[in-house]
Amino acid sequence: MARKLILIGSGMAGNRFLDHLLQLAPQAFDIRVFNKESAAGYNRIMLSPVLAGEKSFQDIVTHNATWFMNHGIHLHSSTTIKSIDTQQKTVTSDLGQIYPYDDLIIATGSKPVILPIPGSELPGLVSFRDIRDVNRMIALSKQYQHAVVIGGGLLGLEAAYGLQKQGMKVTVVHRGPILMSQQMDAEAGHLLQQSLAARGLEFCMNQQTSAFLGSDRITAVQFSDGSELKADLVVMAAGIQPNTDLAKQSGLAVQRGVLVDDQLKTSVPNIYALGECTEHRGQVYGLVAPLFEQAEVLAKTLVGEAASYQGSLTATQLKVTGIELFSAGDFKESPNSATLIYRDSAKGIYRKMVVKDNQLVGTVLFGDTTDAQWYFGLLQQQTDISKFRDTLVFGQGYQSY
Repeated sequence: MARKLILIGSGMAGNRFLDHLLQLAPQAFDIRVFNKESAAGYNRIMLSPVLAGEKSFQDIVTHNATWFMNHGIHLHSSTTIKSIDTQQKTVTSDLGQIYPYDDLIIATGSKPVILPIPGSELPGLVSFRDIRDVNRMIALSKQYQHAVVIGGGLLGLEAAYGLQKQGMKVTVVHRGPILMSQQMDAEAGHLLQQSLAARGLEFCMNQQTSAFLGSDRITAVQFSDGSELKADLVVMAAGIQPNTDLAKQSGLAVQRGVLVDDQLKTSVPNIYALGECTEHRGQVYGLVAPLFEQAEVLAKTLVGEAASYQGSLTATQLKVTGIELFSAGDFKESPNSATLIYRDSAKGIYRKMVVKDNQLVGTVLFGDTTDAQWYFGLLQQQTDISKFRDTLVFGQGYQSY
């Protein structure tokens, strides 16, 4: 008899897990999926091109309702699980319906950080996490002119670019001096800012937002120095945090994320967690590659195959047309590392390699990412680069090993 499997969350991690599970054991589970969105499954990392008008929503759909039906999966769209009874092994939906499970997977993803500052309850403030946010921003861009994006990280810059493509005048507010400071060093961050400014984006760097002003809706952003910036639309892109609310109220062990072991098991028997809501060996992940690696391990675990998630090396690319940017690993200099740099100012190309013990440990590429996957492979495989260290910054084509 098929085991009853419930998956809470139909995001990219959850749907990739289903792909793997159906390949391994298509008849082993009676699967029920709960998704708070009306859309079944889509590629969230492509929301930026949808916002920019470069793709339609249908272009990024990966698992529609027909796919679930064809695979015999019970899909509950626009439905939220309100509680888990870990003793009776049941879940209760927001409609009051109760469903039993043999195995339960929590894949509730992450939620945006909304700065707790005066005026954050006013209409005109949106986040950038799902297609509903994108649709809201596109609708507002047709009514208003001035957009302010709070946060100069990856999501903030992609939101700013998309809104600018929609015809809005966009200003990015960043509290530090370097854009994408978690993924860029100062030089690459400066090149990135120059490139985006040339495309029409404006920047307020080293500014702390203190309040959103307005009566019926947001009309301006106020900074800690007392200055103000006109705003009809504010996009909050100040970071994300694991969505652990359901797990926490159900008694699962939670720190920054839902604690999982190398098989993605939580602290409660027969309950697993997957994706951005998890914390594994002290790490939480907000990029898609680690989530896909977790999904494969969990699918193998549930069908009885030996599998172990060992953590992930992450890489970042910016989805802004015409800008090539890539970073991976630890690209910050240290007394025990050496830094190799290549610059071509005329072409706007910058490459930085951080080497330690004859291994590449971090890299930043701007202006030309042709060799990004080659460098990433060197990082993942911990390749000995001593034979081609002197030509490393020139890329794969210069190597003769």
